[in-house]
Amino acid sequence: MPQETSRPSFSATETSARIGEVAYLPVVTVNNTGAFLRWGQPSDVLLPFAEQLFRPDPGKRVLVMLYEDDQARPVASMRLERFLSDDAWALENGEAVSLVVAERTDLGMKVVVNHRYWGLIYADEISQPLRRGQALPGFVKQRRDDGRLDISLLPSGSARLDVVGEQVLKALRESGGYLPLGDKSAAADIKARLGVSKSAYKQATGRLYKRGLVTLEPQAVRLTPGGPESPA
Repeated sequence: MPQETSRPSFSATETSARIGEVAYLPVVTVNNTGAFLRWGQPSDVLLPFAEQLFRPDPGKRVLVMLYEDDQARPVASMRLERFLSDDAWALENGEAVSLVVAERTDLGMKVVVNHRYWGLIYADEISQPLRRGQALPGFVKQRRDDGRLDISLLPSGSARLDVVGEQVLKALRESGGYLPLGDKSAAADIKARLGVSKSAYKQATGRLYKRGLVTLEPQAVRLTPGGPESPA
Protein backbone atom coordinates (compact mmCIF):
# COMPACT_ATOMS: atom_id res chain seq x y z
CA MET A 1 0.00 0.00 0.00
CA PRO A 2 1.24 3.58 -0.63
CA GLN A 3 2.78 5.30 2.33
CA GLU A 4 0.97 8.47 3.37
CA THR A 5 2.25 11.27 5.50
CA SER A 6 0.30 12.18 8.61
CA ARG A 7 -2.88 14.14 7.92
CA PRO A 8 -2.86 17.65 9.46
CA SER A 9 -6.03 19.17 10.82
CA PHE A 10 -7.55 22.42 9.53
CA SER A 11 -10.29 24.57 10.97
CA ALA A 12 -13.79 24.58 9.50
CA THR A 13 -13.39 28.27 8.66
CA GLU A 14 -10.77 27.70 5.94
CA THR A 15 -11.60 28.96 2.47
CA SER A 16 -13.70 26.70 0.26
CA ALA A 17 -13.58 26.77 -3.52
CA ARG A 18 -15.46 25.60 -6.60
CA ILE A 19 -14.64 24.22 -10.02
CA GLY A 20 -13.39 27.01 -12.28
CA GLU A 21 -11.88 29.02 -9.44
CA VAL A 22 -8.34 29.81 -8.35
CA ALA A 23 -7.84 29.23 -4.64
CA TYR A 24 -5.09 28.90 -2.03
CA LEU A 25 -5.81 25.46 -0.61
CA PRO A 26 -4.22 23.45 2.21
CA VAL A 27 -2.43 20.18 1.51
CA VAL A 28 -3.79 17.45 3.76
CA THR A 29 -2.18 14.28 2.33
CA VAL A 30 0.67 13.34 0.00
CA ASN A 31 1.07 9.82 -1.38
CA ASN A 32 2.15 7.97 -4.53
CA THR A 33 -0.83 9.35 -6.47
CA GLY A 34 -0.14 13.01 -5.76
CA ALA A 35 -1.25 15.57 -3.19
CA PHE A 36 -4.77 15.93 -1.84
CA LEU A 37 -6.17 19.36 -0.99
CA ARG A 38 -8.99 20.47 1.28
CA TRP A 39 -11.52 22.50 -0.75
CA GLY A 40 -14.69 22.52 1.33
CA GLN A 41 -16.16 19.31 -0.09
CA PRO A 42 -16.59 15.90 1.60
CA SER A 43 -13.72 14.43 -0.47
CA ASP A 44 -10.35 16.11 -0.88
CA VAL A 45 -9.35 17.10 -4.42
CA LEU A 46 -6.34 15.53 -6.16
CA LEU A 47 -3.36 17.59 -7.26
CA PRO A 48 -1.60 15.11 -9.59
CA PHE A 49 2.19 15.06 -9.91
CA ALA A 50 1.87 16.27 -13.51
CA GLU A 51 0.02 19.39 -12.33
CA GLN A 52 2.58 20.31 -9.64
CA LEU A 53 5.28 22.96 -10.01
CA PHE A 54 7.00 21.59 -6.90
CA ARG A 55 6.32 18.85 -4.37
CA PRO A 56 3.99 20.35 -1.72
CA ASP A 57 4.18 19.35 1.93
CA PRO A 58 1.21 18.50 4.17
CA GLY A 59 0.18 21.50 6.24
CA LYS A 60 1.26 23.99 3.55
CA ARG A 61 -0.99 25.78 1.06
CA VAL A 62 -0.74 25.93 -2.72
CA LEU A 63 -2.32 28.24 -5.28
CA VAL A 64 -4.28 26.15 -7.76
CA MET A 65 -6.98 26.20 -10.39
CA LEU A 66 -9.83 23.73 -9.87
CA TYR A 67 -11.17 22.07 -13.02
CA GLU A 68 -12.77 18.85 -14.25
CA ASP A 69 -10.73 16.23 -16.09
CA ASP A 70 -11.90 14.21 -19.11
CA GLN A 71 -13.93 11.98 -16.81
CA ALA A 72 -15.64 14.95 -15.09
CA ARG A 73 -13.66 14.41 -11.90
CA PRO A 74 -12.51 17.46 -9.90
CA VAL A 75 -8.76 18.04 -10.19
CA ALA A 76 -6.38 20.80 -9.07
CA SER A 77 -3.50 22.30 -11.02
CA MET A 78 -0.67 24.62 -9.99
CA ARG A 79 -0.04 25.40 -13.69
CA LEU A 80 -2.22 28.52 -13.75
CA GLU A 81 -0.83 29.72 -17.07
CA ARG A 82 -2.81 26.94 -18.78
CA PHE A 83 -6.09 28.43 -17.60
CA LEU A 84 -5.54 32.20 -17.37
CA SER A 85 -5.22 34.75 -20.15
CA ASP A 86 -3.34 38.05 -20.45
CA ASP A 87 -5.96 39.36 -22.88
CA ALA A 88 -8.94 40.54 -20.80
CA TRP A 89 -11.02 41.67 -23.77
CA ALA A 90 -14.30 41.20 -21.85
CA LEU A 91 -13.52 43.75 -19.11
CA GLU A 92 -13.84 47.53 -19.17
CA ASN A 93 -12.02 50.32 -17.37
CA GLY A 94 -13.55 50.97 -13.94
CA GLU A 95 -15.25 47.57 -13.76
CA ALA A 96 -15.45 45.89 -10.34
CA VAL A 97 -13.66 42.53 -10.26
CA SER A 98 -12.69 39.77 -7.86
CA LEU A 99 -8.99 39.21 -7.16
CA VAL A 100 -6.77 36.45 -5.84
CA VAL A 101 -3.23 37.53 -4.99
CA ALA A 102 -0.64 35.40 -6.83
CA GLU A 103 2.90 36.72 -6.37
CA ARG A 104 5.05 39.79 -5.94
CA THR A 105 6.98 41.11 -8.94
CA ASP A 106 9.46 43.92 -9.50
CA LEU A 107 6.55 46.18 -10.50
CA GLY A 108 4.02 45.29 -7.81
CA MET A 109 1.67 42.39 -7.19
CA LYS A 110 0.47 39.92 -9.81
CA VAL A 111 -3.17 38.93 -9.28
CA VAL A 112 -5.77 36.60 -10.75
CA VAL A 113 -8.80 38.57 -12.00
CA ASN A 114 -12.26 36.97 -11.99
CA HIS A 115 -10.53 33.54 -12.00
CA ARG A 116 -9.87 34.06 -15.74
CA TYR A 117 -7.22 36.69 -16.35
CA TRP A 118 -3.87 37.92 -15.10
CA GLY A 119 -3.64 41.46 -13.75
CA LEU A 120 -1.08 43.67 -12.06
CA ILE A 121 -1.41 46.02 -9.10
CA TYR A 122 1.48 48.48 -9.35
CA ALA A 123 3.40 49.05 -6.13
CA ASP A 124 2.11 52.63 -5.73
CA GLU A 125 -1.48 51.34 -6.02
CA ILE A 126 -1.15 48.87 -3.13
CA SER A 127 -3.18 50.47 -0.35
CA GLN A 128 -3.10 47.60 2.15
CA PRO A 129 -0.92 44.60 3.03
CA LEU A 130 -1.41 41.77 0.55
CA ARG A 131 -0.52 38.10 0.96
CA ARG A 132 -0.37 35.20 -1.49
CA GLY A 133 -3.74 33.52 -1.92
CA GLN A 134 -5.70 36.44 -0.44
CA ALA A 135 -9.09 36.99 -2.08
CA LEU A 136 -10.39 40.55 -2.23
CA PRO A 137 -12.33 42.96 -4.47
CA GLY A 138 -10.68 45.33 -6.89
CA PHE A 139 -11.25 47.48 -9.98
CA VAL A 140 -9.92 47.61 -13.52
CA LYS A 141 -7.82 50.76 -13.56
CA GLN A 142 -6.91 50.30 -17.20
CA ARG A 143 -7.21 47.68 -19.89
CA ARG A 144 -4.22 48.33 -22.08
CA ASP A 145 -4.16 48.12 -25.88
CA ASP A 146 -2.69 44.61 -25.65
CA GLY A 147 -5.56 43.53 -23.36
CA ARG A 148 -3.44 43.35 -20.20
CA LEU A 149 -4.98 44.66 -16.99
CA ASP A 150 -3.76 47.28 -14.56
CA ILE A 151 -5.70 46.78 -11.34
CA SER A 152 -6.52 49.13 -8.46
CA LEU A 153 -7.86 48.26 -5.03
CA LEU A 154 -9.87 51.49 -5.05
CA PRO A 155 -12.56 52.69 -7.50
CA SER A 156 -12.01 55.77 -9.65
CA GLY A 157 -13.51 59.24 -9.32
CA SER A 158 -15.71 60.30 -6.42
CA ALA A 159 -16.27 56.68 -5.37
CA ARG A 160 -12.53 56.44 -4.72
CA LEU A 161 -12.70 59.43 -2.39
CA ASP A 162 -15.65 57.89 -0.56
CA VAL A 163 -13.59 54.77 0.10
CA VAL A 164 -10.60 56.82 1.27
CA GLY A 165 -12.90 58.85 3.50
CA GLU A 166 -14.17 55.68 5.15
CA GLN A 167 -10.57 54.59 5.71
CA VAL A 168 -9.84 57.92 7.40
CA LEU A 169 -12.92 57.66 9.63
CA LYS A 170 -12.01 54.10 10.58
CA ALA A 171 -8.46 55.15 11.48
CA LEU A 172 -9.83 58.06 13.54
CA ARG A 173 -12.21 55.82 15.47
CA GLU A 174 -9.41 53.35 16.20
CA SER A 175 -7.07 56.10 17.42
CA GLY A 176 -9.50 57.91 19.71
CA GLY A 177 -10.54 60.60 17.26
CA TYR A 178 -7.09 61.98 16.39
CA LEU A 179 -4.84 61.24 13.41
CA PRO A 180 -1.46 63.03 13.12
CA LEU A 181 -1.76 63.54 9.36
CA GLY A 182 -2.61 66.87 7.80
CA ASP A 183 -1.91 69.23 4.88
CA LYS A 184 1.69 69.68 6.03
CA SER A 185 2.36 65.98 6.58
CA ALA A 186 4.77 64.13 4.30
CA ALA A 187 3.22 62.09 1.52
CA ALA A 188 5.26 59.09 2.68
CA ASP A 189 3.70 59.26 6.16
CA ILE A 190 0.18 59.30 4.72
CA LYS A 191 1.02 56.44 2.39
CA ALA A 192 2.52 54.40 5.24
CA ARG A 193 -0.46 54.92 7.54
CA LEU A 194 -3.39 54.66 5.10
CA GLY A 195 -1.94 53.31 1.87
CA VAL A 196 -3.20 56.25 -0.23
CA SER A 197 -1.65 59.26 -1.93
CA LYS A 198 -1.48 62.65 -0.23
CA SER A 199 -3.71 64.11 -2.93
CA ALA A 200 -6.44 61.50 -2.34
CA TYR A 201 -6.12 61.98 1.43
CA LYS A 202 -6.50 65.77 1.20
CA GLN A 203 -9.50 65.51 -1.09
CA ALA A 204 -11.17 62.89 1.09
CA THR A 205 -10.62 64.80 4.35
CA GLY A 206 -11.86 67.96 2.65
CA ARG A 207 -15.10 66.18 1.81
CA LEU A 208 -15.37 64.94 5.41
CA TYR A 209 -14.80 68.51 6.66
CA LYS A 210 -17.61 69.85 4.47
CA ARG A 211 -19.90 67.22 5.98
CA GLY A 212 -18.97 68.40 9.47
CA LEU A 213 -17.39 65.07 10.42
CA VAL A 214 -13.81 66.25 11.01
CA THR A 215 -11.78 69.33 11.83
CA LEU A 216 -8.55 69.95 9.96
CA GLU A 217 -5.17 71.11 11.28
CA PRO A 218 -1.86 71.60 9.44
CA GLN A 219 -0.44 68.39 10.92
CA ALA A 220 -3.55 66.48 11.95
CA VAL A 221 -7.22 65.69 11.51
CA ARG A 222 -9.71 65.21 14.34
CA LEU A 223 -13.22 63.95 14.61
CA THR A 224 -15.55 66.91 15.14
CA PRO A 225 -16.38 67.14 18.88
CA GLY A 226 -19.99 66.12 19.41
CA GLY A 227 -20.28 65.00 15.81
CA PRO A 228 -21.84 61.71 14.71
CA GLU A 229 -18.42 60.01 14.44
CA SER A 230 -16.86 61.38 17.64
CA PRO A 231 -16.15 59.02 20.56
CA ALA A 232 -18.91 58.80 23.13
